[in-house]
Amino acid sequence: MALHQDIHEHDFGLAHDLQAINALASRRRALRWFAGAGAGALLTACDGSDSAGAVVTPTPSPGASATPTPGPTSTPTPTAGCVADPSETNGPYPADGTNTSSGLTSNALTAANVVRSDIRPSFIGSSAAVAAGVQVTLTLTVVNVNSACAPLAGYAVYLWHCDRDGKYSLYDLPNESYLRGVGVTDANGQVSFTTIFPGCYAGRWPHIHFEVFSSLSNATSGRYAALVSQLAMPAAACSEVYNNAGGYGTSLRNLGGVSLSGDNVFGDNASAQIAQQTPAMSGSAAVGYTATAVIGLAL
Repeated sequence: MALHQDIHEHDFGLAHDLQAINALASRRRALRWFAGAGAGALLTACDGSDSAGAVVTPTPSPGASATPTPGPTSTPTPTAGCVADPSETNGPYPADGTNTSSGLTSNALTAANVVRSDIRPSFIGSSAAVAAGVQVTLTLTVVNVNSACAPLAGYAVYLWHCDRDGKYSLYDLPNESYLRGVGVTDANGQVSFTTIFPGCYAGRWPHIHFEVFSSLSNATSGRYAALVSQLAMPAAACSEVYNNAGGYGTSLRNLGGVSLSGDNVFGDNASAQIAQQTPAMSGSAAVGYTATAVIGLAL
């Protein structure tokens, strides 16, 4: 960025200089010169940047996502750092139209009321059952890693996972449809779900499935996902919940036979990917958890 100086030196001759020199004028010229030099130093100090490996360090996005939101809503800001989430299997229990379910539907995405923030109750058929377990409020931030981690507004996220017994609705539990739902990201690329801490079943690290779609209309079919991936539950939270919360006894036994590094989904991911796929959690098994995670798409 060029620094424009307001001071110009001209040679008007000795007579002119003698008339112009006085204490007040000299002081004003000096102040103006130091102000210009100070601004230059400030601009130089603010022009630094840093990056490390595959992590993208955010700069203000030149696109529409960096435009201030009208009204009282805060301006969306880029996430502090992000990587592209790896594509993972949607597993055998997605109910997204890509396989056959033994339950009430093979495609929960087309069901009425699938767009919801609290995914604990069943919402298809006559069941009013609510999944029991330690409450988790999960906020996901969907970003574009190829645009300085800029938030992606209007994207749909389909979230699903097993219950505290390690069973999936519409498959293991054909008459239930809980722990499934869709949310749409806001101007900050964020969407929140109220759910429970998932159980641990034999052979897999505790996890949550998700699919990301570029719009809600695309989410009504399971074949247009921009990303299919999974979140890995933090080891410390798994240990606390399975040791202290009622109903997770089977999960505690199964957790002893699995590891994150040996998991057939997470085991081959880069450390930066694992870090991003693991939600940051605060709270306890007694009062519930608040969790956050970034989902990075390479668009």
